Amino acid sequence: MEEKIRVLIIDDSPFIHKTIKKALADNEGIEVVGTAENGRIGLDMVESLKPDIVTLDVTMPVMDGLETAEEMAKTHPSVKVIMLSAMGDNDLVTKATSLGVKHFLTKPFESKDLQKAIFNVLREA
Repeated sequence: MEEKIRVLIIDDSPFIHKTIKKALADNEGIEVVGTAENGRIGLDMVESLKPDIVTLDVTMPVMDGLETAEEMAKTHPSVKVIMLSAMGDNDLVTKATSLGVKHFLTKPFESKDLQKAIFNVLREA
């Protein structure tokens, strides 16, 4: 049996946690291994859960998505980051990419687009 792709969701919105879980539920090759409401908690969870992919919001309390992406690139470079945000302006996308984010999706997004992004990011690794 092939190993599932392990996904950690880091977003301060419980609604987004549910939305992402639902978007990935119909794909047997993907498993959501945890959720965190801010970047600091998320970084701690990366250490214990060992995800392949992290979906990351930009605007969060305690530690925002850009700070989290930068820290994750230093401490867990093998974990691929997909940033999800309602703000998709070019400056933000460029900044996120420079910090190690591998893909950027604008909310709201289609389930198939998130699944496609996950597989594409891992394929590019």
